[in-house]
Amino acid sequence: MQNNKIKKVVIAGGGTAGWMAAAAFSKLFGNSLSVTIVESDLIPTVGVGEATIPTLHIFHDLLKINEAEFMAATNATFKLGISFENWRDVSQDYLHSFGYIGQGCWAAGFQHFWLKGKQQGIAKDIGDYCAEHLACREGKFAVLANQDRNYAYHTDAGLYAKFLRKLSKQHGAERIEGMIDKVNVNQQNGFIDSLTLADGTVIEGDLFIDCTGFKGLLIEQALHTGYENWNHILPCDSAIAVQTKQTKALVPYTRSIAHDSGWQWQIPLQNRMGNGLVFCSKYMTDEQAKTLLLANVEGELINEPRVIKYQTGTRRKHWHKNCVAVGLASGFIEPLESTSIHLIQQSIVRLMQNLPTKTMDAGVVDNFNQKMRTEINNIRDFIVLHYHVTERTDSEFWRYCKNMEVPSSLQQRIDLFTQSGQVYKNDLELFGEASWLQVMIGQGLMPQSYHPIVDNMPDDQLAKFLDSIETGIKRKVDNLPNHVDFINHYCRASNSLV
Repeated sequence: MQNNKIKKVVIAGGGTAGWMAAAAFSKLFGNSLSVTIVESDLIPTVGVGEATIPTLHIFHDLLKINEAEFMAATNATFKLGISFENWRDVSQDYLHSFGYIGQGCWAAGFQHFWLKGKQQGIAKDIGDYCAEHLACREGKFAVLANQDRNYAYHTDAGLYAKFLRKLSKQHGAERIEGMIDKVNVNQQNGFIDSLTLADGTVIEGDLFIDCTGFKGLLIEQALHTGYENWNHILPCDSAIAVQTKQTKALVPYTRSIAHDSGWQWQIPLQNRMGNGLVFCSKYMTDEQAKTLLLANVEGELINEPRVIKYQTGTRRKHWHKNCVAVGLASGFIEPLESTSIHLIQQSIVRLMQNLPTKTMDAGVVDNFNQKMRTEINNIRDFIVLHYHVTERTDSEFWRYCKNMEVPSSLQQRIDLFTQSGQVYKNDLELFGEASWLQVMIGQGLMPQSYHPIVDNMPDDQLAKFLDSIETGIKRKVDNLPNHVDFINHYCRASNSLV
């Protein structure tokens, strides 16, 4: 039985996915197995996943990563949410913040009390009942003792990979420079036996983690796992990324600015701004997208814009034989809600929780694939919501999105909220009720009714209830320091410009 244990983990490809996997396995299993990562300096990484969501705290806690040290090393800033501009309609904006909204009761969420308050003209905007939402708007932030960690980061993806690379090497991970020339598959059981590099080096392993990006060198080109295309519901298939010098005060949120055929991102780091344009090639050429992006960035260009082509969707199996696809090799939804790094960490942590034997027991593999698929489907639905529930009809792209048929799982949520004001969070689901609520309302959905238990509260009591929550939120945010001041105190990078 001991001889059946996994002893050699081989990671194909570097970047964020590869080095997150190397750091996790070397730090947490380095005493019982060897970790080898094969990476070529000749292959550029996509490297635009520079915004995260709060679940990254879980990964960093596992690896005992010091937050201030990580942030200073990666020019990171804090992120409390995303500003969606022109999504509901041109010149109509809203904020999707992290954190909780108001206070509900055993039968109904806060939105039901808020809805009645709106009808009576006594309720403020939904964001006024969420501390993170208000702090976003006012540019406030602090890390406090015993606080809910409802915040994430903007971080330099390249520097994050270097940070994890250093950590990995400290815990025994071996990096081998080279191009993978051949994936050697066992003809009897279909497992991967080894990788042959361009210089002839052969690297054997028991478990292979595919971090080779969109091409899926192991999971697809060698094992032919199959891919499910979601282009019909997530039609954007291209992005252009460019970095610019920082020209203004940092905001603690990502900007997502919709345009005729997609959207533009702005991600503020301590030393620069990350910019990009996501678009659908059916409605916009690369050259048109480049022109649009450069007309809407601020500051001097640091690098040349580069085009990234992708296909939204997922591998039919994230784990096949003795290979697990992580990151872009496993599929791609799109960068709208910054879920890529979350899915990387979920794949890694779930794999470590289900570390197999060399035989790759079917029950373990099937359970992993089922859970990953459930989670990615839920994220897919949340992203599709932004495109589909819109009042925009000013371009062919938005008319398509507005009228496209969406998954029944998403349509059920939309119908439930529209009819009754109810939102929910499933098991294995990333986005909670507050997230669904903010995006649905922000995109223009308003329920037809609220829960009848709200009427048990007298009108004057409802007014006091709403006012007390708003007042408490405002008092809390008023006591926070300025976001930039806190960064300078807590995690200022050596080349920071803030």
